[in-house]
Amino acid sequence: MSISLKPIAPVISGLSAVKDFYDVILCDIWGVLHNGINGYRAASDALKQFRKLGGRVILVSNAPRPAEDIIGILDRFSVSRHAYDGIVTSGDVTRTVLMSGEWRNYHWLGPERDAGLFKGLILPNVELDGADVIVCTGLHDDDKETAENYRGFIKDALKRNVPMLCANPDIVVERGNRLIDCAGAIAKLYEEEGGKTLYAGKPYPPIYKAALEVASSLTGKAANPVRTLAIGDAIRTDIAGAVTAGIGSLFVFNGVHMHELGLSEGSLENGRYEAFLETVSHRPDYSIAHLGW
Repeated sequence: MSISLKPIAPVISGLSAVKDFYDVILCDIWGVLHNGINGYRAASDALKQFRKLGGRVILVSNAPRPAEDIIGILDRFSVSRHAYDGIVTSGDVTRTVLMSGEWRNYHWLGPERDAGLFKGLILPNVELDGADVIVCTGLHDDDKETAENYRGFIKDALKRNVPMLCANPDIVVERGNRLIDCAGAIAKLYEEEGGKTLYAGKPYPPIYKAALEVASSLTGKAANPVRTLAIGDAIRTDIAGAVTAGIGSLFVFNGVHMHELGLSEGSLENGRYEAFLETVSHRPDYSIAHLGW
């Protein structure tokens, strides 16, 4: 089925340009509020200002960790706690899926820093040859490895026909000036080789449903998708998910796509941005260099 694309998204200078159109913001974290090394103060301040005017802000992340674990991370990047009302993560959705009763156990593939995802779960973590499902939260060492390092693991898993639950659908994220592979890169290889893969986060509907439910609990009324804006730096997850959910979208182009676009920091040179949007599967409603007011 073909997708009807929107016109090229207008570039805005700040969130104030569209503040009157929205009551709720669903904001990405990595790539919008920080880049894995530095926090973005202007982005945090913009969300604070939106809240001061009566809006609600729910941070929506593909982090494979429970929401409560994200608060400390945001604190370390100096993201003000006054910038958001709540947090929903793909880790939260993953836990819900694991507790649904479909599986008796799981095999965890990922770094030790994601251990909080499994805290309190009754299901045991077992070796691959005895697992009902693989839960992939990422690479063991994403500083040195790429998804290609997991070809052997994928081959063994395919022999056992074990489904993979991907707790972070991101293919890559920006860490400083580098792009590093995420769990989504492993899941993509697994799927390409014929494995069954399930995804817990953006761009898939369950995480948007959960985020809108949080927003509704704060306002006491159902969140209106037409009055909801998703902000993110990834077309494949943030923008595609917003379009599918029927909500507005603001694309931060100096994020994960910056290197792909060949842009200098903050610039839109030589028509590359327009050419890029001509090639994507989903177009945003608006674009911005970095989130600010």
